[in-house]
Amino acid sequence: MTGQARPVAPPGTRALLALAAIAVAFAAADTYVVVLALPDMMGSAGIPIDQLQRAAPIVSSFLLGYVAMLPLIGRIADLHGRVPVLVLALAVFAVGSLVTAMAYDLPSMVVGRFFQGVGGGALVPATLALVADLYPADRRGVPLGVVSAVQEAGSVLGPLLGAAVLVLSDWRAIFALNLAVACVLAAALRVLATRRPQLLDDRARALLAERRARSDSFDLLGAALLLLTLVAAGLVVLRPAAVMRDLVWGEMFVPFVPDGRWLSPVGSVAMFAALLFVLRLLTARRPLFDVRPWLRAARDADLVGSAFLAVALGGVILAFATADPKVQLFAEQGEWYLLGAALATVCLVVHLRRAHDPLIPRGTFSALPASGALVVSFLVGAALIAAVVDIPLFARTTVHSDSQLMAGLVLVRFLIALPVGAVAGGWLTRWWGSGPTTALGMALAAGAFAAMSRWGLDALEQWHSSVSLVVCGLGFGLALAPVNAAVLAFTAPSVHGLSSALVVVARMVGMLVGVSALTAVGLHRYYAVQADFPAVREVCDGRSRCAEFTLLLKEAGIAQETTVFAGAALVAALAALVALWVFRTATPSQVRAQAGLGLPHG
Repeated sequence: MTGQARPVAPPGTRALLALAAIAVAFAAADTYVVVLALPDMMGSAGIPIDQLQRAAPIVSSFLLGYVAMLPLIGRIADLHGRVPVLVLALAVFAVGSLVTAMAYDLPSMVVGRFFQGVGGGALVPATLALVADLYPADRRGVPLGVVSAVQEAGSVLGPLLGAAVLVLSDWRAIFALNLAVACVLAAALRVLATRRPQLLDDRARALLAERRARSDSFDLLGAALLLLTLVAAGLVVLRPAAVMRDLVWGEMFVPFVPDGRWLSPVGSVAMFAALLFVLRLLTARRPLFDVRPWLRAARDADLVGSAFLAVALGGVILAFATADPKVQLFAEQGEWYLLGAALATVCLVVHLRRAHDPLIPRGTFSALPASGALVVSFLVGAALIAAVVDIPLFARTTVHSDSQLMAGLVLVRFLIALPVGAVAGGWLTRWWGSGPTTALGMALAAGAFAAMSRWGLDALEQWHSSVSLVVCGLGFGLALAPVNAAVLAFTAPSVHGLSSALVVVARMVGMLVGVSALTAVGLHRYYAVQADFPAVREVCDGRSRCAEFTLLLKEAGIAQETTVFAGAALVAALAALVALWVFRTATPSQVRAQAGLGLPHG
């Protein structure tokens, strides 16, 4: 488990990867489940349904936690072990789910979603690095494909799961279910790791031995403080009517200042108990949860470099993710966010050159397939976003103008094909290598986008539209596993968590930049078509609106979306060509030769 290839995976490998894959799928589902729950969440936070832009932080905070913290967590997984990070990620995801389920206003929802993003994002690089630990380089393709498949399957299951829960209960039940599943998965991983220590690397085994040495006593005081914190916080959030109406106990909820729910007697108890619990964790010889090893791991992972990178990524996310892709390129303060991201990037580069143990060790991506994987992943994301965003927009413009849900369901044909392609891509990578497999996938996606660029008003009512959507999904699926396989084969085992995290980050940043660039091209086309329209009163015989003019507007919208599809086809074709070039040495024979030498593949 120190980086040498294993000819045969140890017993329990499939069970461990199955648990990790389920966790990845469930976290991925949570990315999309909020789409259906968002209107109800807005109502609970007191946000009118016609002010959707005010609820944007509920979505962007999850994305911010998911992306900005990935490199740090990936590096911690390298320094502290994969399975402990998986358990920690599930714990953070559970805390975020609890906070979101109990949220009563926008700030509390944003905080809860941020922690959900941190926990959900951390699962991906740790799982990918775990595959690299458990399988030799020439046998990773299928396991990586399966992990990619379940991750993408979550995007299909998320809306369906959300719809099913909302039929039976309200939006809070979705996050309560997240809490229960995360706790069960974390407990199952701990039990499996305890019973099968051979599945752990040296760092994780040392942590397990340390925990066992401290398990002969139970921190009653820490448990009491945690219980008091949860009970008091629950009362602040839920505000039970029976207690509130009591003449004596109701006084405990009266705030010291207006609109200060937490600045009340019961809120003060919750905050004070939480502070004492944190101090207990940091100072007790045998605390209820020992967080000190994680603090040391975060320090060893280069907190300064991680902070610079998080600010840089956060600026990009806030600039693009909070904009309306139909009408905006950036958020209202997007230019300032990007300026901050640029300054943080300069600081990061300087820091990485001067730090003794930088976040990204020198030479990590010196091999062309490793650095090239980041470029290919960026291009894949830039093309992928056109399908995720603009296919529903096209449906809304044409056949489903009165239903956002039905427009979104058009994407299901694409999303179902994606995990199928991911498994096939993993299998083909083992025999063809990363270059041809990625190129085939992106060529299929480029061809499908080219066909979509010729869609008309009734395209979604024709059989060929389903073929294009399925082929596009298969193409993107084929490209997922080979990119991950290349970066894992051509980086040292000691940085597999970090390198896997940066591949995911590159794809997410590509999606954000792609949606802005393609939207700019599409809007230019939209306004060019509109400029050729006759005056509305000429079309409508003096009236301000008529069916004929509405049809003209639809045609302009179709021109905008098909222009985006054409741009995505070019980006996908470029990704195919770049993959053939940068992965030309990532052939199965060369990967096996490097794995046999036990070299860091640099």
